[in-house]
Amino acid sequence: MAFAKKPTGKYNKDRGAKPDGHGGRFKKGMMVRKKVCRFCCEKLEIDYKNTSLLRSYMTESAKVLPARATGTCAKHQRALDRAIKRARILAMLPFSVVNQ
Repeated sequence: MAFAKKPTGKYNKDRGAKPDGHGGRFKKGMMVRKKVCRFCCEKLEIDYKNTSLLRSYMTESAKVLPARATGTCAKHQRALDRAIKRARILAMLPFSVVNQ
């Protein structure tokens, strides 16, 4: 009586396979849409004086959101970081939020 050899691939269940089993393209049965850079598509300019735009890329605790969360490309993420830092230095945006 011969036993079948157990597969030992890279994404085996025993070795930490991804729970959805699709390599990250699907999430719980639904197709995940690729995030696109808003600045590339709409040809928006990043300016430190436009605080309403910069606030949309910050959390409530005044932290900068990462590119993987917002979908911005690396070039515009760097420009966004620079603009937020400049606005913070000029006291247009807060460095942090004090909890009371």
